[in-house]
Amino acid sequence: MTQLTEAQRGIITTIRDFVQKEVMPVASEREHADDYPFDFVERMKEFGLFGALIPEEYGGLGLDTTTYALIIEEICRGWMSLTGILNSHLIMAYMVVTNGTQEQKEHYLPRMATGELRGGVCITEPEAGSDVQAIQTRAVKDGDDYVINGRKMFVTNGRHGNTFIVITKTDPDAQPAHRGISAFICQKGPGFTVAQDIDKLGYKGVDTSELLFDDYRISASNLVGGEEGRGFYHIMSGLEVGRINVAARAVGVARIALERAIKYAQKRHTFGKPIAEHQAIQIMLANMATQVEAAHLMTIRAAEKKDRGERADLEAGMAKLFASEMCLQVSIDAMRIHGGYGYTKDMDVERYYRDAPLMIIGEGTNEIQQIVIARNLLSNYPSGDFLYESGL
Repeated sequence: MTQLTEAQRGIITTIRDFVQKEVMPVASEREHADDYPFDFVERMKEFGLFGALIPEEYGGLGLDTTTYALIIEEICRGWMSLTGILNSHLIMAYMVVTNGTQEQKEHYLPRMATGELRGGVCITEPEAGSDVQAIQTRAVKDGDDYVINGRKMFVTNGRHGNTFIVITKTDPDAQPAHRGISAFICQKGPGFTVAQDIDKLGYKGVDTSELLFDDYRISASNLVGGEEGRGFYHIMSGLEVGRINVAARAVGVARIALERAIKYAQKRHTFGKPIAEHQAIQIMLANMATQVEAAHLMTIRAAEKKDRGERADLEAGMAKLFASEMCLQVSIDAMRIHGGYGYTKDMDVERYYRDAPLMIIGEGTNEIQQIVIARNLLSNYPSGDFLYESGL
């Protein structure tokens, strides 16, 4: 793993200070109130985080994926929902950076970098989740425009965002089906409405919505890359970044859960001594710390491979799979260490426990991750020694 530069360490320290001084003191209250964090959105704009992965030439910070992942870890120590507002937006921005036309980059990226244009990616539908090729939202060419009709579910930033990449079918008869999928940059307007906000177990404070497209008209110039049938490939490139982000989120939540468990174990006494001196608690803490370390290293490995311009779907999938499952286990272990108090809303560990399952589902369920990993191993590493073949 490469050593952090002074610039990288500086921005991470800045974000860490922001989280500890401004976010942590109010996160629990704001999360329980399901309060959209307008003030923190403005602060993240000031830090330039909405342009984190956007090149400097378009007004962004031009950060590498590794630095971005480390920033996400730090924010998640405070309030995981804030990173959802960033992640969905930056997947959209990344798709424009890597696949957009020059005109699209010049028109959209500077305003995405400032957060003036903010949103996410619309993929999931009521009848299509993991099976992206089953989407039914249609985009039909009409002169110099396309007309979009359909429904999208579980869209982060759906209500408070204003700009989205919408995944559609432009050729429903294409074989294979993914060749008929196209992506459009869409801003809210006539025919584009928010149908409902979706109430959730955790991940509160950030809007998750159902969006409707009813004869929504968009210029053909908004077709990402200017070419039909490339949407599925645009999604896959964006999801590598998204899965690294989710892995980093999981590590961040697990880190703070472990921190709180260690502190509590040292001050809570039973049978005449701190529970940290009981071997059963020590074993739990040791396992928790080992899993957090492993997940962090896997996430950074995936990010570094992405930064080298190499395909990282295997590493990103592995990091997301391991880190998210680890996060759920560490969060429940932290709750167990806190005992009955951990089950109350007075303790932050109950929030970590409610947030953790999202990472198992988000950016592709872990069952899908396992299929992706297995297929990748079988097709690209027939010897079975993928660590050696992928460059260790």
